[in-house]
Amino acid sequence: MTKAHALVVDDEPDILDLIRITLARMGIQAQTAANLKEAKQLLTTQPFDLCLTDMQLPDGNGIELVAHISEAYPDLPAAMITAHGNMESAVAAMKAGAFDFVSKPVDLQMLRRLVESALRLRDAGPTDEADSQISGQLLGNSRPMREIRRMIGKIARNQAPVFITGESGTGKEVAARLIHAEGPRRDGPFVPVNCGAIPQELVESELFGHKKGSFTGAVGDKQGLFQAAEVGTLFLDEVADLPLQAQVKLLRAIQEKSVRPVGAQQELPVDVRIISASHRDLNAEVDHGSFRQDLFYRINVIELRMPALRERPEDIPLLATRILTRIAKQTGRDDLKLSDGALRKLAGHRFPGNVRELENILERGAALCDGNLIGADEIYLPQNPAPTPTATSPAQTDLPLEDYLGEIEKKAILQALEETRWNRTAAAKKLGMTLRSLRYRLNKLGLD
Repeated sequence: MTKAHALVVDDEPDILDLIRITLARMGIQAQTAANLKEAKQLLTTQPFDLCLTDMQLPDGNGIELVAHISEAYPDLPAAMITAHGNMESAVAAMKAGAFDFVSKPVDLQMLRRLVESALRLRDAGPTDEADSQISGQLLGNSRPMREIRRMIGKIARNQAPVFITGESGTGKEVAARLIHAEGPRRDGPFVPVNCGAIPQELVESELFGHKKGSFTGAVGDKQGLFQAAEVGTLFLDEVADLPLQAQVKLLRAIQEKSVRPVGAQQELPVDVRIISASHRDLNAEVDHGSFRQDLFYRINVIELRMPALRERPEDIPLLATRILTRIAKQTGRDDLKLSDGALRKLAGHRFPGNVRELENILERGAALCDGNLIGADEIYLPQNPAPTPTATSPAQTDLPLEDYLGEIEKKAILQALEETRWNRTAAAKKLGMTLRSLRYRLNKLGLD
């Protein structure tokens, strides 16, 4: 492996010496520049594997250099050295294309981790078979999906926090896993957490860990999810569901790159990439006061919007084929296929539950069909909102009372799921039941 070369840009000789010595001990040769002009000139003389630049330079600022590198040398990771606590500069640098940032006074352990992560980009080869399987889950030849895959490839190369938006069932976690798998942290853990599924009183313990005896039931030290994701990626799904108190601590953890377990006296350094997601409009949540604006600003450095299935109907046949292949393999049946009528029926549906709803429809269709061809009659699509229970009676529908009540229950559940875009946690709340109870009813009614 050839020796790595780094460009270090700073007008303070002491910092240049510190970084040069640190890099030398890592086997990295450093070239230094004291200003923008010198840095741009050096970039034309030889290839570099990494650039570290100070924010404030005599003839400009580091963001200008980051933007120049991002445009002229897109494969060169550039990191920003910022003043301590100046998160606005760090966020601005990452929006301009910076790979990551480190604060003054420079923590040498964090600097080494940043450099190692950047160099993994240079050494990274093509994704392995497992990563290709992840990529295969983002199916579609439509323009929106081609753009999503292009964006993921670009996003994967830096460490900036990513916020993935989109309706429930559009594949936000799949996109997060792919960002992780295609980036320099691929060999580290990918730790997903559904923020809405954690009881509020346990959120801080789950995220940051706790010390023995810090609260009733804390019978031993517990590692938090931040620590579990060390040198990897922490995926905060449905981040809008975090209580405000936990949002404050999450903001500090992201800014300081350290966490304090519940009951601990000192913070512990952590090296994780944060990817967040929500089907809710966080701008509206900020306006309502239920989500901190400073936290939203911090996690929304890069936004990735997953398209709804109705925005790419031309992908339905390909998605259906892949899903049916999986169902056939799981059930030990011959190849399952859709009739032309079934495909037309699917093409005319708006899919409020997106790809997840398509999976449920096809699983039900596969269970109902006798052979290997699923016809239009086996494709069950949710209808319009249910009439009120008093609109008809068992006698009027010629149904036994139990079946009649089951139909009312099914329509009410489907309506709640559609109104919440198939977010089961939100639907359960809307229906006044627990998530576990909703899951039981979905299974009982054949909707799960």
